[in-house]
Amino acid sequence: MPPPSSAPSPYDDPAAAARIIESIAQFVPHNRALGIRFVCVAGDTLTLALPYDPKLVGNPLTGVIHGGAITALLDAACGAAVFVKVRRPMPVATLDLRIDYLRPATPEKEVLGRAECFRVTQNVAFVRCHAFHADREDDLVAVANGTFTLFRGSSSGGKAGAP
Repeated sequence: MPPPSSAPSPYDDPAAAARIIESIAQFVPHNRALGIRFVCVAGDTLTLALPYDPKLVGNPLTGVIHGGAITALLDAACGAAVFVKVRRPMPVATLDLRIDYLRPATPEKEVLGRAECFRVTQNVAFVRCHAFHADREDDLVAVANGTFTLFRGSSSGGKAGAP
C-alpha cells in the first residue's frame, strides 16, 4: 500500500470517523432493511451490530437468526473495515467472502460483527471478521475472511449521488 498522504483525513477525528462509517453502513439499502448499525471504531477494528428481530429468524421453532442475515452483517463489517484502513470512503466490492459458522446465534440477542482490514494492495483489501454476542465475545457465532476490490480514484463507482 502506498504511504498515507500527509493531508489530514476525516478519520483523524474519532467522532467524524464514526459519522462517516455510520453513513456508509446505512447507505446500503439491505443493511438498513436488516437494521445493521455502527457500534464503534477502535484503531483499525470496526464493529457493527445486527439487532435481533423476529423477521430475521430462519427457524421459528428455535428463534435463531438466519445465517443469511449474519452473512450480511459480516460482509458489511468487512467492507466498512476497508474504509477504516484506507482512511477514506471509496467504492469497494466483495470478491470473496469465506464464512465458517461455529454455532447458532442465541435467540433474542443482538449479534456483533467485528472486522479488521489487515492488508491492502493497490486493488485488493484483505479482511477478517468474527460474529459474537456482547456477553459471550469468546464464544464466536461465525468467522469470516474476505477480499474486496478497491475502485481507487472514484467516489461513487459511476453512480450519481453515491457517497
